[in-house]
Amino acid sequence: MENIRPSHAPDAQLLRIKEVVELTTLSKSCINLWVADGKFPRPMTLSPTVKAWRLKDVTAWIDDQYACTNTSAIRDEKPVFKVVND
Repeated sequence: MENIRPSHAPDAQLLRIKEVVELTTLSKSCINLWVADGKFPRPMTLSPTVKAWRLKDVTAWIDDQYACTNTSAIRDEKPVFKVVND
């Protein structure tokens, strides 16, 4: 019988809460709170007791957080003025 290998495409990879915690460095309770508040992607419900996130969704959320942080830092920078003597 031929071995069937699962797709390792990022779109197809699912993460359980433990992997999401490791990837984001957030606690389980923080992730669950932010999901409830709409601040973090919702997991897929695979069964009544099993939930999983798509890797693609979590990495997109991380990228968005990074982009927002960089944009905020740029807006908060104070302009630098050069003093010119007449």
